[in-house]
Amino acid sequence: PRYGRNKNNTFATTMARQHSQDWTEVKLKPRSQGTGAAKQTAVRAAMQSSPNTVTVVKKATGGTNKQRATDFDPRGLDKDEGDYEVKTVGVAVAKAIQAGRQAKGLTQKDLAVKIQEKPQVVQLYETGKAIPSQQILAKMEKALGVKLRGL
Repeated sequence: PRYGRNKNNTFATTMARQHSQDWTEVKLKPRSQGTGAAKQTAVRAAMQSSPNTVTVVKKATGGTNKQRATDFDPRGLDKDEGDYEVKTVGVAVAKAIQAGRQAKGLTQKDLAVKIQEKPQVVQLYETGKAIPSQQILAKMEKALGVKLRGL
């Protein structure tokens, strides 16, 4: 068969291509929307026959399309009046970073480039406002030659 443009600049196909289509009718059945009554009946029958051997556990996301179950209830956030503190790097760590950086003659920006972090990260660690990350502390220890973890 010949495919391509004819002299009128339109696509031409042969009859062989048109006859290769399959026009048989296919009927699709809708998915049954069962309520699980048969399953519930089977569970009830099993519980009645031997109540000590059957344990029914209701899952938090049972019958839903959620991927993960969680015990977190967002409604509790409005009621919760707890005072929570986020742990930050201590003053000892901040002073050790600053002293080590100055001993090497580096600026905050130079240290940030050396450990492949933003200068703001170094600033937060030196002021003691950063939430500690073991990976960043390890990079700083290696770059400065100062022990920071465990202070």
